[in-house]
Amino acid sequence: MSDFVPSSGPTTAPGPANQKYRTLPDQQLTTMPPGVPYIIGNEAAERFSFYGMRAVLTVFMTKYLLDRSGHLAVMGNDEAGAWSHMFVSAVYFLPILGALLSDGIIGKFRTIFYLSIVYCFGHFSLALDDTRLGLFLGLLLISFGAGGIKPCVSANVGDQFGQGNKHLLPRVFSWFYFSINVGSFVSIWVCPILLDDPRFGPHYAFGLPGVFMVIATIVFWLGRKKFVHVRPGGLGFVREAVSREGRSAIGQLFLIYLFVAIFWALWDQSAGIEWTLQAEHLNLNFLGIKFLAAQVSDANAILILLFIPLFSYGVYPLIDRIFPLTPLRKIGIGLFVMAIAFAIVWWLQVRIDAGQTPNVGWQLLAYVFLTASETMVSITGLEFSYTQAPPKMKSAIMAVWLLVVSLGNLFTAFMHSLVPTLKPLGLNLENAGWFQFFTLLMIGAAIIYVFVARWYRGKTYIQGEEAAELATAETLSS
Repeated sequence: MSDFVPSSGPTTAPGPANQKYRTLPDQQLTTMPPGVPYIIGNEAAERFSFYGMRAVLTVFMTKYLLDRSGHLAVMGNDEAGAWSHMFVSAVYFLPILGALLSDGIIGKFRTIFYLSIVYCFGHFSLALDDTRLGLFLGLLLISFGAGGIKPCVSANVGDQFGQGNKHLLPRVFSWFYFSINVGSFVSIWVCPILLDDPRFGPHYAFGLPGVFMVIATIVFWLGRKKFVHVRPGGLGFVREAVSREGRSAIGQLFLIYLFVAIFWALWDQSAGIEWTLQAEHLNLNFLGIKFLAAQVSDANAILILLFIPLFSYGVYPLIDRIFPLTPLRKIGIGLFVMAIAFAIVWWLQVRIDAGQTPNVGWQLLAYVFLTASETMVSITGLEFSYTQAPPKMKSAIMAVWLLVVSLGNLFTAFMHSLVPTLKPLGLNLENAGWFQFFTLLMIGAAIIYVFVARWYRGKTYIQGEEAAELATAETLSS
């Protein structure tokens, strides 16, 4: 069922008072929708804020955290790792709340706008208070803000497209991902410099991302009259979620998502957490550049900017000549490539444990494989999830897609808590043992995925296509 109906003019939809908005995509438009630049601009600034904060978070907790009296009260690596993964898990669990608000109650625009304001307060809490209280409050607010808007922003991109320009969806999702990494590339490089410089420190390192989150909120508000504002489904959202079609879509996708959760359990270790802690023990001079440990992960942002067009216009067409390259096959290949990335950092940690100081170039090589894996799993999964979601469940399916990131990080945090417990039992997950465990886990998951993906049966949905078909039928019958 769908509440999209043909309309000869704009109709009132939930949004700022006394404004009229389009609630149905232009089915005849063959070019990019007018609201897309505002969404891309908003996403670039928001990702600057999130990844800049995240790049310095673990280092802040292990080197700069203070108690209420102003004395150092830093965390150990396992505690800081657990905090970081629990935070990421919360960010990717709370999209469920955002999906309920947007798809069921107030619509995507209001959900994104109001929770972006909460998001801003979270950044400034981190910037103003460098104790555990400020850390907890800041991460809590950012979890609600970032988590709440996540399923809505990507779904809002797809909502702008109709039958005439749906062929541009793969391109726009690539540009959407491109904007994410433009923002993250700059912030991952700059924020660690601010944190490391005694003239600035944590207040500026966390404050700059806060400023960019304010910019992101303003850019999104400026695009309000350009967007297609899809009505919230209300009870229709609930009915569709529990319908046979809705249960089937969620159930089939979630089976695939369980394997993607393992991918995220590994990938998020590279984003300012375990890989960054490993980088503290590497020779950080490479090709004449002296890196800070927290800056090494910027390799991912740089590489993704190169790999998006390389894979879209080179690698994928080449593979497609050998065998049909479906989205599920892209994901499967990506899982195996991730195992290669972790095998490299496992080998690096073995050398570090032996007292050597390997060059950071080896970890940069691991980032090449990790980014190739991300290109095949994350970008593909984002587009695939949107197209597999029934009309009233676009944000809900995006929330389920993001939930697997939460599950992956929750699993990693749980494994951190088991490190001291398992050691007396003969299972050493410290240092090289940690990376060995996750490498073997990824290999096993990738092999099983190959067999499970062959049983997937899904259906593709494009926003507004039912209304377009109805309009066509009425024209032909008149």
